[in-house]
Amino acid sequence: MDKLGFLFPGQGSQYVGMGLDWAGKFKEAAEVFEEADLALNFSLCEVIWEGPVEFLAQTEVTQPALLTVSTAISRVLKAHGIVPQAAVGLSLGEYSALVAAESLSFSAAIRLVRERGRLMQQAVPLGQGKVAAIMGLETHIVEEACANTAGLVSVANYNCPGQVAIAGEAQAVAEAMQKCQELGAKRVVTLPVSAPFHTSLLRGAGTALRPHLERAKLLAPQIPVASNVTGEYFAPHDLVPLLELQVSSPVRFEAGVRRLLADGYTHFVEVGPGSTLSSFIKRIDKGATVYSLDKADSLERVLEVLR
Repeated sequence: MDKLGFLFPGQGSQYVGMGLDWAGKFKEAAEVFEEADLALNFSLCEVIWEGPVEFLAQTEVTQPALLTVSTAISRVLKAHGIVPQAAVGLSLGEYSALVAAESLSFSAAIRLVRERGRLMQQAVPLGQGKVAAIMGLETHIVEEACANTAGLVSVANYNCPGQVAIAGEAQAVAEAMQKCQELGAKRVVTLPVSAPFHTSLLRGAGTALRPHLERAKLLAPQIPVASNVTGEYFAPHDLVPLLELQVSSPVRFEAGVRRLLADGYTHFVEVGPGSTLSSFIKRIDKGATVYSLDKADSLERVLEVLR
């Protein structure tokens, strides 16, 4: 039997209307959206399905929105007999992974990520931070470009070979982008992210999040979940400290995926909007089989293969 891992996307994958087809087709998904509205005491569904996009893009809205959509799809898969044997998420997606692993209840997780989003958004005033994707350049060259730039800029996401994200102070990031272009990067793109997440500028947000993490009473994951901070599986005693650190530490998504690959996971399902993580998997290991489940009409094809 092939070993199956679930992948959960993070910010940047959201769009207005995501998950609407799932909620319309499957009661398990509709129930998750209802749970979200009750837990937050406002109509998150309305924002997810109708916008406006500017409101959905606010970090404290985006994070619970993505958690909701990923959990809704995950519940539908479970109802059809498809459950993960391990999981890895990208940034916010780590919380979706922990819900799938029964480490956190959905209602506790959605309140937690709303607070996480609020703290992360407040950490750096708008316009003072910047995030950029660097493509087609070896990671160590990007790291050197950041190290040789005045001001605070560092690698924030290690996504896959040939693609990382850098973040930090706006001017420092702009200078590092220029350096990367001069060093031969194939593409350098500013990302529409509202703050320089996963850098030391967010350390205060992580510290402020810790009491909320402790109150959430996280349980030992029932399946292995790879940590963004270490690239290794969470141990029960690591959950709170690593989730605190994750806010201001680089996301080591590639390392987490490689942990699963080393343990024999050959099949992956991207559970949530978009297919970005599926493209990362193909860059990490061409031999891996990966399916993305953004739209509900793709479910039958995936079920045929995985059942």
